[in-house]
Order: sequence, then structure tokens, then C-alpha cells
Amino acid sequence: MPAPDLITVAQLSRLIGTPEAPIILDVRTPEDRAADPRMLPASHRQSHETVASWAAAHAGRPVAVVCQRGLKLSQGVAAWLRHAGARAESLEGGFLAWAEAGGPLVSPDHVPPRDGEGRTIWVTRARPKIDRIACPWLIRRFIDPAAVFLFVVPAEVTAVAERFRATPFDIEGVFWSHRGETCTFDTMVREFGLRSAAIERLATIVRAADTARLDLAPQAAGLLAASLGLSRMYRDDLAQLDASMGLYDAFYRWARDAVGETHDWPGR
Repeated sequence: MPAPDLITVAQLSRLIGTPEAPIILDVRTPEDRAADPRMLPASHRQSHETVASWAAAHAGRPVAVVCQRGLKLSQGVAAWLRHAGARAESLEGGFLAWAEAGGPLVSPDHVPPRDGEGRTIWVTRARPKIDRIACPWLIRRFIDPAAVFLFVVPAEVTAVAERFRATPFDIEGVFWSHRGETCTFDTMVREFGLRSAAIERLATIVRAADTARLDLAPQAAGLLAASLGLSRMYRDDLAQLDASMGLYDAFYRWARDAVGETHDWPGR
């Protein structure tokens, strides 16, 4: 059993990608990051040297702190955070233990720059259905929990991206879009390096529903029906996104934990 101020790789891996995931802070040194720039999903870089100035912002919140080996840097930062009122734990074994266990790691090459409040800003077409909901879910669960999404009329996506320093997605002619027979969700999974059996399984369902190839996955028809229903329930795109997060959480948990489970009634 780990110490009370530690979280194991197995414990953290069960939380990542779910609404219960803690804030994940990467406090590795610049040298360690240069050796392997990949990051744990949804993690945010911070400097241990300035922890006293930002610790209070995490008061009352669960935090997992990651350094290279889970020793002095993460231990010290977690202790500072607990002093400031956070529920902070150090990742046992640190980044190296996570990588050795085969935990998913995000390539930072294509993660957009953050604004003054540490958020990535994204823009796409209004009235989303599938891809423009699935991609924000993926970003908030695995890249940036604080990400901001702007939904605008299609003709203005590019101009809004330029004026507001936002990253456009799911429109023609941009990096984050359909490629061949795959959809934008596939592009994000590939470019961020989010390789896991559960995410790949979910990507197939999203692709099938988004590109009208329901034969690719039997679950796709259900995702399509629920998505179209949600799009008619909400006039506000952000309200629709908020309501849809639970839908994708459920599909992800099925893809991760329940693919072998069946159900019938009455029970035998």
C-alpha cells in the first residue's frame, strides 16, 4: 500500500480520462523534459522553484505531482500544495515509472500555445454534432482540462482564429481536420500520440458515426442518435458540449472497462 501522500501509477491511470481525474502537474527539470518532452495526459508544466507563488490556486482540489523519479521535487511541491490546502499526492516512481509501465504520453509538438491564464483556445463551426463534440471531449480529458472552445459561423472560423489566437479545427484546409477516410478525432489521437486500446476503440465509433459508415462499429448508430438528439435539445453550443461530456465519458468507460460485458433480461 502506498504512503498517504503517494499515488501509484495504477491508481492514476484509472483516473486519467475521467471526470474524477486530479490536476496533474509536471515539475520535472528542464533537463529531464529535454531528454523526453512527452507529458502525462492532461498535465500542466510548473516550476518547483515558484511553487509558493501558485500553490494557493489549487486549494481544495486534488492534485497529482510528477517529477522524474517521484523523489524530492514532486515530494516537495506536493507538501507545499498540501500546506496551501490542496489534496496533493506525488506520483510514486515519477515520470520514469509511468513511461516504463506503458502509460499513455502526450507529444507536446502540436499542443497549441496557452493564453495568459494557461488555457488552450480552439475555434470551430457552430451547431456541432459529433466530431466537434468528440474533439473537445478528448482535449478536456487528455490535453487541457481548462481548454476554451469558440463556436462561430462557418465563414468566420479562420478570421476568428487569427484575431483571437485560437486554433481552428474540423474545417477544411487546417491541420486539425479530416484526413482521407478518417475524421478530426482520429487526427487528434494520432498527432497527440494518445495510443491506447480504449481510445482507439472509441475513435472507431466516432469515425463510424461522423462519416456515415455505421458498419464500422455497432455502437456508432447509438452515438449518432444521441448526438443528433442532443443537438436538438440545446440551442447553445456550449450547453450542448457540457451535456455531451457525460455521453463520451460513458463510451470511454465502456471502451476501457466493459467491452466484454453483456446484458440480458430476465437473467438466467
